[in-house]
Amino acid sequence: MMRRLLKWIRNIVAIALVAVAALAAALAYNAFRQPSRQLAVEPVTPVEIDAQGTAQRLAAAIRFPTISNFLNPEQDAEALRGLQAHIVASFPALHAAAQRELVGGKSLLYTWQGSDPTAKPIALLAHQDVVPIAPRTEQDWQHKPFDGVIEGGYVWGRGSWDDKGNLFAILEAAELMARHGFKPKRTIYFAFGHDEEVSGLRGAKQIAQLLASRNVRLDFVLDEGLLITEGVMKGLDKPAALIGVSEKGYATLVLTARGTPGHSSMPPRDTAIGMLAAGLTHLEDNRLPMRIRGSVAEMFDTLAPEMRGFNRIVLSNLWLFRPLLLREFAKSGATAAMVQTSTALTVFNAGDKDNVLPGVAEASVNFRLLPGDTQASITDHVRTSVANDRIEIKPFDGNFDPPPVTGTAGPAYATLNRTIREIFPDVVVAPGLMIAATDSRHYADIADNIFRFSPVRANNEDLKRFHGTNERLSISNYADMIRFYVRLMQSTAG
Repeated sequence: MMRRLLKWIRNIVAIALVAVAALAAALAYNAFRQPSRQLAVEPVTPVEIDAQGTAQRLAAAIRFPTISNFLNPEQDAEALRGLQAHIVASFPALHAAAQRELVGGKSLLYTWQGSDPTAKPIALLAHQDVVPIAPRTEQDWQHKPFDGVIEGGYVWGRGSWDDKGNLFAILEAAELMARHGFKPKRTIYFAFGHDEEVSGLRGAKQIAQLLASRNVRLDFVLDEGLLITEGVMKGLDKPAALIGVSEKGYATLVLTARGTPGHSSMPPRDTAIGMLAAGLTHLEDNRLPMRIRGSVAEMFDTLAPEMRGFNRIVLSNLWLFRPLLLREFAKSGATAAMVQTSTALTVFNAGDKDNVLPGVAEASVNFRLLPGDTQASITDHVRTSVANDRIEIKPFDGNFDPPPVTGTAGPAYATLNRTIREIFPDVVVAPGLMIAATDSRHYADIADNIFRFSPVRANNEDLKRFHGTNERLSISNYADMIRFYVRLMQSTAG
């Protein structure tokens, strides 16, 4: 009896060992059978850039505090006029070669006419406006945010990265090409909105509508977006250049609870604040599920062969490690945002005196929607989670569903991919999801492809500077940005 039991145990152990070995073999096979998806590209000879001259012009642009304001659209009118005069004075060759138009009073549209009327045009986008400085943080800046100081190899100031760096890199590239007699075969549009930071409804949207009225159909649009990150992704030794082929949608819902106002000494069982607070708690406790799909799944598939160690095994075997990866992503809001429609309680208003029950309590909840989710589906989710018919739910002006996802199999993506690797030969290129909103969404009806990519190198410390303190752009980084736009126009319109 004991002999048979030992034999049975040995058989079970042997089977388990075989199963473990088979699993390990399958994991290793999946991890190493996929070849690199990176294009084999020869680096191009760097275009000579007057680094100091370009830096001076960018620094001057920063000195115009073009802070946009949704409720007061005239707030930055004078600063925009100054910035645009600076642009006209700085880039004479471009202004001689291209037609300049003001759209919506403050946005800029340049048309560099191509010689081939049958070729679909392209559009390079950037925005002129910037976000304000967080109150009571001005003293934390190494240099005043709108002084446009050049020091230590950097251009310092609000907008140096977001987004005057892209704006002026495009202008510098076009000026350089125009001075050398470049004549595009396909038309190139330069579209520079003035209110991207507060929705783009008066700027980019009007530009897109104007182009639509002229029956313009764009091959692709390139706007600000994902970056070249260095040392940010665990297990990846090379910098990662991520091209945003998709973008999250935006939905703010206003929740309103109504109760009986009166003296605090005689409170009813249900109060406006209590009902709304309970509903919001339910909403936070019932967040939308995390999912790896679409462009995020394709990003992992593309990066997996470039990874080392356990990270390569994990990304190559999501059929097994997906729950583990999602648990890791859930530990940080920044990573969770890549795989989840986020829920953010942003505004709560109720009451004005400590001994008076308010009749109304109101809160705003902001959602950033993964492709596949919609405003309608999110509203249904909120209504189910709050589970109180006495709480009214209304959408906020300016909400939008996620724009269409751009495929990576077409020639436009391949050209952008190749251009990145020509200028930045040390990077790994992959598609990705843009978690913030950009002006590019307004072009969805007139563009075959929409890409969101900023040719800027950034590490973890740099990422904190976006919309934050001590925003700056290195001069060498800026020179490469200009080279990137030169090469892209050569490759697509040359």
